[in-house]
Amino acid sequence: MIYLDNSATTKPYAEAMDTYRTVAEQFFANPSSLHKLGGKSEALLSRSREQAASLLGVDKKEIVFTSGGTEGNNLAIKGAALAYRGRGRHLITTSVEHASALNAFGQLENLGFEVTYLPVDHEGRVSFDDFKRAYREDTILVSVMHVNNEVGTIQPIREIGEFLKARPTTVFHVDHVQGFAKVPLRLAESGIDLCTISGHKFHGPKGTGILYVRNGTLLDPLFAGGGQENQRRSGTENLPGICGMVRALRMTLERENEGILHLTALQKRLRDGLPQIGGTVIHTPQSGAAPHIVNVSLKGIKAEVLVHALEENDIFVSTKSACSSKDDEASGVLLAMGVPEDEAKEAIRISTAFETTAEEIDAFLSALAVQTRQLKRVMG
Repeated sequence: MIYLDNSATTKPYAEAMDTYRTVAEQFFANPSSLHKLGGKSEALLSRSREQAASLLGVDKKEIVFTSGGTEGNNLAIKGAALAYRGRGRHLITTSVEHASALNAFGQLENLGFEVTYLPVDHEGRVSFDDFKRAYREDTILVSVMHVNNEVGTIQPIREIGEFLKARPTTVFHVDHVQGFAKVPLRLAESGIDLCTISGHKFHGPKGTGILYVRNGTLLDPLFAGGGQENQRRSGTENLPGICGMVRALRMTLERENEGILHLTALQKRLRDGLPQIGGTVIHTPQSGAAPHIVNVSLKGIKAEVLVHALEENDIFVSTKSACSSKDDEASGVLLAMGVPEDEAKEAIRISTAFETTAEEIDAFLSALAVQTRQLKRVMG
């Protein structure tokens, strides 16, 4: 099997799953329980929070454990907008955010908030000048993804963060789900107030995540309940998942530097090989993009058809974001970049991981060439 859909999810580390099983079996008590077993679970939860904070270079009080990227984005966006609505009702985001962010903003619009959706250029990147023009005195929240999940474009997070450092009445949220461990981001120095990370994107268990909440940043919680996670995220903590995720977090960050170099080499191999296959159009920018994503159209072949054809070789790629890949509409990200609709419907996403090998990339390119020729022959 050649798995090239790592932007959708990654294969969990065996060590992370071993940790999950051990904690589930031996630390099953509720961390909120007063008895000794509950105390042991609470101590393990505290250690996990301290370890996560240390690995991310932040304070342990700034770590909120969540169920993943969707919850993290919703808690950050809705929580901040509602908490600071007394200051203003203007919000800024981009036209190419993940569905969990775009739909959250849509719900806020229904509640009377005004949202500016920044356009992107042909590389999928927002203009910092456009952002500055959109900013207003009553802007209470800016939310921009770091790395686009479909094409890999890196957004000007550093410039926006520096701009907002001098404007403390505006909260800055970054969806870092795709960029984590592939495009480094220093949370403590970036001007970021809220940052979303998802465990299953870096080989942790599904259903886990972290929302970084800078000290002093207010959030209205999404869930009413027992007040866990410092009153920000009620519900009994998923201790096995948290511990497994933190194990994966450590393992991933230990490999980050060499892993990024490896991913960059794989991306170059793809970029060199894809043009040898007739009718390819690469949508991922040549520069200013994450090293693990390549988005490409093969003219004349529908993406869904090609995905299923590659399955015959036990090779797995995707079309667009996994959260919306089952509808037959063209990618909204590619359309926002100015890609023609027919071409957008022909785009596949190839996404690698630290474990992906050069031999697997070569095998993929070979299979892609064969399947492309066969499909074009069948379609006349």
